[in-house]
Amino acid sequence: MEPRDRPWPGDDLNLPQSTIGFCQFIQTTVVNKLAGLDEHQARATPLKSSPVMSPLGLVKHLTAVQRQHIQRTIGGQDLPSLWRDDDYDYEFRVGADETIASIVAAYDAEWERSQTTLRAADWSAFVEGKEGPVRVERLLLDVLQESARHLGQLDVLRELIDGGRGE
Repeated sequence: MEPRDRPWPGDDLNLPQSTIGFCQFIQTTVVNKLAGLDEHQARATPLKSSPVMSPLGLVKHLTAVQRQHIQRTIGGQDLPSLWRDDDYDYEFRVGADETIASIVAAYDAEWERSQTTLRAADWSAFVEGKEGPVRVERLLLDVLQESARHLGQLDVLRELIDGGRGE
C-alpha cells in the first residue's frame, strides 16, 4: 500500500469545514501508518500491557468509533454496532480473514458515510448520547480527540514494529 496525499485543511474554513478537514487529515494519516507494513507486521501487538492492540486493530476501533458516534448517534442511522458491550476488546481483534486491504476499505467506507452524515447534520442540535443529550458539535470533538489519541498510539506501535517514524 502506498502512502496517500494528506492535504492540511485550509486557513479560510469555518468550524464545521475545519473539523471535517482535520478528521480527513487524521483518517489519511492513520491509513498512511499502515503503508510499508506486511500483513504480519500490521497484526503485531508489541505492547505486552495491551495484547490486542495492533495497527489493524486500532483502525478497526476507529471505524467502530465513527460508526457509533457519527452514523448511529448523530445520523440516527439503523446500522449495526461494531462494538460489543460484553467484550471491550472486540473491535480491536483482527480476524483470520481480515487483511490490510479489507480493514482499510471498511475504514474508508465508514469515513465516506461520516462525511455525508456530517454535512447533513445540524451541528448545534442535541442528540441522545450514551449519558443523555449531547450537542452534535461536542460529540464531534470527542470523535476528533479519540482519533488523534489513537493515532498517537499507532505512531508508537509503528516505531516498535519496524522503526518507522514520522507523521
